[in-house]
Amino acid sequence: MSKKLTFLDKTFWVTESEDNPKHVASLQLLKMPAKASPDYVDELVAELRANDQACTPFNCKVSTFLGYPLRFVPVKQLDMEYHVQIHTIADVNNKPELHKFVASLHEPWLDREQPLWQFHLIKDNSTKLFALYIKIHHMCGDGSTLIRWFQAGYSPEPVVDGFVPVWSLDRTPKKRFKAHWFQAVFGGVWGFVIATKDLLWIIVRLLLKLLRINTNYMPLPFSGTKTVLTGQVKKGRAIATLDIDFARVKALSKRLRASANEVMLCVFDIAIHRQLRDYGHTFKKALYTNMPINLRRPGETTYGNQIAIVPVELAHGHTDPYLRLREIIENHRKVTRPAKASHPASFSYYTLLIQTYAIIFEMLGLSNWVKPIANTLVSNMPGPSQKMYFKENEVLAAYPISTITPGGGVNITLVTYNGQANVGLVCCNNKIDSLEPLRRYCLEAFELLEKCVDDPTQSIENIGELLVNEDVSIVEEQPFIEKHHKGK
Repeated sequence: MSKKLTFLDKTFWVTESEDNPKHVASLQLLKMPAKASPDYVDELVAELRANDQACTPFNCKVSTFLGYPLRFVPVKQLDMEYHVQIHTIADVNNKPELHKFVASLHEPWLDREQPLWQFHLIKDNSTKLFALYIKIHHMCGDGSTLIRWFQAGYSPEPVVDGFVPVWSLDRTPKKRFKAHWFQAVFGGVWGFVIATKDLLWIIVRLLLKLLRINTNYMPLPFSGTKTVLTGQVKKGRAIATLDIDFARVKALSKRLRASANEVMLCVFDIAIHRQLRDYGHTFKKALYTNMPINLRRPGETTYGNQIAIVPVELAHGHTDPYLRLREIIENHRKVTRPAKASHPASFSYYTLLIQTYAIIFEMLGLSNWVKPIANTLVSNMPGPSQKMYFKENEVLAAYPISTITPGGGVNITLVTYNGQANVGLVCCNNKIDSLEPLRRYCLEAFELLEKCVDDPTQSIENIGELLVNEDVSIVEEQPFIEKHHKGK
């Protein structure tokens, strides 16, 4: 397998800091076999540590020159006590307690002198459940890559003998036909020219929107509103998870003539407004979300990162959840239409362009002084459609826990698994107490959206929106924050 790093992969290393690590993770809930011994998890850890032969990139650390990453290089030996760890908490079934403990694991960055991954097994002493928290550096792969590894490292039936953990699986790619060097060079140059032309057209249309000549286009970058969830990313994390029956999501999207992604964008929009209202925020305009776009061709199985991230405007001014959804659908398609019409690389270049500014602001400590690109990042990925097993342990849920973009906000990632939508929420906890209310608000918003299909009288309670024509934010962070905390 190639050990080269793409430019996008390298940006995750260069822009990483102890305040904002660039790893992604999965929190999985597992059920032990019925006849498991009281020491089962300890025995499983010993078995996993015995698998000390790994494949790329699990056996590689990053080779650098003056701090700049060059490539993956194999290490002589893995430190399995670092890569596979065990923890005990009072009750794995206690979700808030589990979320708090996982947040403490998600906060520190991975040791840069080691291969960039860890498996943390979390048990209690009273149940047949345990949790598996897996973290891996984002430069090793994007969500699509990591989901493929998840599926490859698990099986649809319990495995007692011959179990091989994901880091030891041979993922040598099939030999691919190599084009003639002239064809490859010419194709690369021509693709760059087309992508650059499309990027310039994107910038021209955004300038026309800035001048209010053509307003029916993608949002301008850095249009987000400052809130307690945005600003300079610091140490400290809040995490929460939730489950929604994905059959209900698909049925609702069909009845509302919307994609499942658009339905969930509406749910998260309502829920985030409610969380921010609890902290005294009011808004005169819509919030924005960053949306990842997968740039891989159908069937492509390369690893690394091949994504673009662009802002999408959400909804404002509607207490009818159905009308909020229709507004989000139109705003969402203002982004997907130009994305489909452009060369895929042009959106990758656009992402690098706007994210570079956000990264510079973060590195200079200026993120509190500028508007964020967006208020949230929402992504969704298809996972295994059937029940899976980690060795002989049934996987009950698999929640993605991602990194935080420069400028802050809540990162919301959804993965479908065995008919469920497993959702992971993560943000900085410097100015908020918990994401447990957001978890509850998401579930309530989905139920409200379901009810509004047959009952047009359904209405969202006051979520802090003001109906005015001025396109400015009236958020005043410190007074609201101080007022909220003094009242506790």
